[in-house]
Amino acid sequence: MANPPSSTPVQLRRVLGLPALVFFGLVYMVPLTIFTTYGIVTELTGGRTAGAYIVTLVAMLFTATSYSFMVKRFPVAGSAYSYTNMAFGPNVGFLAGWSLLLDYLFLPMINYLLIGLFLNIAFPAVPAWSFALASIALVTVLNVAGIHSVAKTSNLIVGAQIVFIVVFVALSCQSLAGQPLDLLSPLLGDGSQPGFGALMAGAAVLCLSFLGFDAVSTLAEECRDARRDVPRAIILTTLFAGLLFTVLAYVSQLVLPGTTFANADAAANEVMFKAGGQFLANFFTAAYVAGSLGSALASQAAVSRILFTMGRDNVLPQRTFGYLSPRFGTPVFAILLVSAFSLLALVIDLATLASLISFGALVAFSAVNLAVVKTHLMDDASQRSLKGLLSYGLVPLVGLGLTLWLWTSLSALTLVIGLCWFALGLAYLAVLTAGFRRPVRLVDFTEAT
Repeated sequence: MANPPSSTPVQLRRVLGLPALVFFGLVYMVPLTIFTTYGIVTELTGGRTAGAYIVTLVAMLFTATSYSFMVKRFPVAGSAYSYTNMAFGPNVGFLAGWSLLLDYLFLPMINYLLIGLFLNIAFPAVPAWSFALASIALVTVLNVAGIHSVAKTSNLIVGAQIVFIVVFVALSCQSLAGQPLDLLSPLLGDGSQPGFGALMAGAAVLCLSFLGFDAVSTLAEECRDARRDVPRAIILTTLFAGLLFTVLAYVSQLVLPGTTFANADAAANEVMFKAGGQFLANFFTAAYVAGSLGSALASQAAVSRILFTMGRDNVLPQRTFGYLSPRFGTPVFAILLVSAFSLLALVIDLATLASLISFGALVAFSAVNLAVVKTHLMDDASQRSLKGLLSYGLVPLVGLGLTLWLWTSLSALTLVIGLCWFALGLAYLAVLTAGFRRPVRLVDFTEAT
């Protein structure tokens, strides 16, 4: 079904400002996401989770800066797909977008799965799948209704998590009062996993926590002043979230020293009981479920807009993916397809889902860093001053190097699955372009001119 004829085409609505963009990025990243992998990374790094977050934050700040450069030049929806498209052409852009889809398609699903698992623990009489299904339905309705619904709900969820964080830190300080503390142990560890390699392995896992700054760029066409506010929101989201993650990891390690847990997947519960007893454990469950719901809401909004952009370009079937609802101004069919795909959360396991997310993000981050060099230096001679070489050459190349280092620190299973996904995209592109003999069709991005 195509959009009805009109003298004014249906467009995404420009309603978002800087605070809404930052809150969108934070809720996408989930302030409490540190506790999802806290036990795993603590064991992997020998108690250096806070140190691993610092390494990841430094790497992500370079890449976030590259995103801010690209969105100033091309304030359009589509994130890494659009930026790579404009820098290297539609074929390479498609492969970048395809790799990014691996994260965006599975991130809502992992949130639905976590909601089901946590609420089933709290209410064991109700099956986990029913909570997951209800969450999918709620998120779908809010996303179809429009970005206003997403932004308002995101603000409430971030607010609730901030309240929990304040309570957690306060109770942790109370429990630590008067005790002898090793203030360097959260950074140096206990020696059980020595060396920088273990720290990098933990940092590679923690890349998942920073996907929110990338999601901010997908809302460029719904921002009142994209060239000004989106770059600022990207940097602020990355910096604020990274510092928050580091502080929470640091405090958690002080509250519960050591690197062994009864269950690494549920290590957060041990931390909460130690810091504030059953009250804090229950509060954590409520805040974590709310955060997972908010992350699902934001991540589904992001992936639906990436699919919309690819459909608008006729890379994916345009009638379905490039459709905008005249009533809501949202890509309804793309939203519904993401929801249908998310039903896999009812049957897939958490370990499999977790292994699928990092690969595509790091591939997309690498592509954006390269796109900055291509568009700002290779294609624009006016930027080849000393300042331009430092900004558009050194910064993205450092970001690329750090990203590739993190990429090689991923598990073998993640690399195999990611490469298979990439090969599938390459095969689809070969069919789409008749054996690479013709380019992927590209629309005129009027917002970029």
